[in-house]
Order: sequence, then structure tokens, then C-alpha cells
Amino acid sequence: MKKQFLFIASGLCIGLSACTSQTTGAKTEGSAGSNQATAEEVWKDYFVGNILFEDKAPQSEGSRIYHSIIVDPQAYIAEQARTVLNTLYYSPADSIVPVNNLHYKLEDTDGVSAKGGGGGEIGIFYSTRHIEKSFANNDTAKVFFETRGVLLHELTHAYQLEPQGIGSYGTNKVFWAFIEGMADAVRVANGGFNGEEDRPKGGNYMDGYRRAGYFFVWLRDNKDPDFLRKFNRSTLEIIPWSFDEAIKLVLGKEYQIDALWQEYQVAMGDINS
Repeated sequence: MKKQFLFIASGLCIGLSACTSQTTGAKTEGSAGSNQATAEEVWKDYFVGNILFEDKAPQSEGSRIYHSIIVDPQAYIAEQARTVLNTLYYSPADSIVPVNNLHYKLEDTDGVSAKGGGGGEIGIFYSTRHIEKSFANNDTAKVFFETRGVLLHELTHAYQLEPQGIGSYGTNKVFWAFIEGMADAVRVANGGFNGEEDRPKGGNYMDGYRRAGYFFVWLRDNKDPDFLRKFNRSTLEIIPWSFDEAIKLVLGKEYQIDALWQEYQVAMGDINS
């Protein structure tokens, strides 16, 4: 979740499996076609921020589990940051939210994880209690999968662009739905959920999180392979921002967000045509 709001365990993927890293091609914004460069190649020299890792619960079981699966936290967080950047942007030449320092803390607290801060100074905490819960049945793969998925979500909040002219995360539902929907879209796009098993049915894209996230990735897969990048950038081009105007900018004036949501639900078998 963004800022001081904790995201609830029920809103997250708890069942887990082996994870994969994104290695999709990246291209320079506005250019035709894609080169074959991987995320690592495109972003290897990009400054993702000084990653300051702090374990504030070193005596906890969650801390022990975390360090058993993440040997070098700074390197691991930087790797996932580049995956997020490659999902949201074409290249380091784009207009990217700067992150100067990224404070990542393990804390013995309730909740799961949350991002706070701004202006280049970002803080993310990860609950050692949640790590312990994810380690049920001593399933190392499960806790590693969950740790990566949660990290992808929170790092998206650090680097994503935000809607303009419509208030803020805490005051506007459209703003909130975009922010949380994109964070879970990045997680979906990079194998951070268990596919169809974790896709919620019904509801609306305005529910944010996975409902919006899976929908946004479906738009990427079925309408425009660069949808997530273009949708992220639309916040710089549509002011005041709205879902419908952003969709028209990204996909064409003939498209409408509610009609696309209907098409998505029919295509996924959630409703009849």
C-alpha cells in the first residue's frame, strides 16, 4: 500500500509458487518496434536510489526467515526496482520519479508492508510477523514468492507517476484506484501472483488492487503491449486525469473504460455477453 496505509493480508496473494523475473524487451519511448535488450541491460546503470536496509527486529523468527532467503537485501531490492522500472517505463530517458534514498526496514509489527515518504526520500517497511505467517509449513518457496510480490507492489509506489488535477491518494477514489491498481498490475505482469488462481472475479476496476491490476495487464496483453507504460505516462499528459481520458489517449478515442471492463469480464468468463 501507499504511504501510511497498511495493506491487509486478505488483499494479498497468500498462496505462492516459484517466481520468475521479467525479461521483456524495452524500447525508447516513442520509437517504433522493440529491441531485444533485457531489463537488466536497459536499466543496469540507472540510479535506483541509495538502498538503506535496516533490520529493526533481528531477534524475530521473521527476520531469521528473511535473511535465509535474501542473502544480499540491497542487491535484491535493486534488482526488483529495475524490474519495476522496466514495467513502468521504456528507458532511463523517460520522465521518471526520482528516488534518492530508499529506506527498507524489517519491523516486528502488524500489517504486511507499506510505502511512505516522497520527494526522493522513500521508506518501506515489511512485517516480520507477515513473513512468519507466509512461512507456514516451512515452505521456503512460498515465503520467497510472497516477499518478492509484496516488494514489487511497494516499489511500484516508489517509482510510479501519479494522476494530476484530481486531489490526492487520500481524497480521491480515482487517484487511489489508479495507484493501487498499477501497483498490483506490475506485480501481476512480473509473475507476482498465481495467475488465474489469484484473479478476483466481479467487482470493478475502481476497486483498485488485483481487480484493477489484472484488468490492466489484460489490456496490455490484448490491446497494446505497451499499455502499462503508456498508462503510467498518461498522468503527465491528461490533466485533470481520468480513467476514460487516459484510455482514449493510450488506445484510441473509440475506446471507453467501462466498455473495456465489460469486454474483459466476458472474455474471462466472469459474466455472459
